[in-house]
Amino acid sequence: MSEAIRLSKRLIQLIGCSRSEAEKYIEGGWVRVDGEVVDAPQFMVQDQKVELHADATLEPILPMTILLNSPVGFDTDDPVATRQLITPETRWADDNTSIRTLKRHFAALMPTAPLQAGATGLLVFSQDKRVVQRLVKDTKKNEQEYTVEVSGEIEADGLEKLNREIKHKGWPLPKAKVSWQSENRLRFALKNIQAGQIEFMCQSVGLTVVSMVRIRIGSVPLAKLPPGQWRYLPVGKLF
Repeated sequence: MSEAIRLSKRLIQLIGCSRSEAEKYIEGGWVRVDGEVVDAPQFMVQDQKVELHADATLEPILPMTILLNSPVGFDTDDPVATRQLITPETRWADDNTSIRTLKRHFAALMPTAPLQAGATGLLVFSQDKRVVQRLVKDTKKNEQEYTVEVSGEIEADGLEKLNREIKHKGWPLPKAKVSWQSENRLRFALKNIQAGQIEFMCQSVGLTVVSMVRIRIGSVPLAKLPPGQWRYLPVGKLF
C-alpha cells in the first residue's frame, strides 16, 4: 500500500500542474476520488483512483446565493440551525441552474431580508456582496410579497384602509398594495417592510393573522420550492 499524500500533490503527479493550479482544480470541484467529488486539497489519498474532469477550468469560483423555503420554526439567526438545514442533501432536485454543488458554497453565508415574525417562505443567504447590498442596505428598493391567511371579520372599508397609509405609534408605516386572493387569504406587496407590520395592519381592520408565507423578493419568486429545501440563485441575477 502506498503512503498517504495530499490530494493536491497526487493531482500534480498525475497532470504535471503547479500546486496553485492543483488547488484551484480541486476547490472548483473538478476532481473525483473513487468517483466522488472532493474539493479539499488537503484530503489524504493512497491508492484511490483520482480523476480530473475533462471540462476542468481554472476560472475563479463565484460567490453563491442560496434561496431557501424556510420551514415552520426555523431560526435564521441560529448559525447551527442554518448549517444543519442548508446542506448538499437538501438541495431541491428540480433546481435547473446547472450549478455544481461545492462545499465552499455553504461557507460564510449571510442571512438577508428577515421574514415577518412567525412567517415562513423565501429566505436568502448569500456570499455575494452585491446581493447583500441589495437586500440589506438597499432594502427600501425591493418589494416583498406575502400571502397571509386570516380569520375574523374585516371592517366594512377594511381593504381600502389597508391600501392607505396606516400609522403605528404615531409613525406612518410603508404603504402596501393589498388584495384578496381567496375568502381567507390576503396578498401584501410592499417595500421597506417593518417588523410586525403585516400583523399590525391586519389587526387594525379586525383580522387575525393565522399564517404568512413570503413568496417573492424583488423579481425572485419562491415558486415551487418545497419547504426545507433550497436552490441556487442563477448566476448574474441580483433581484
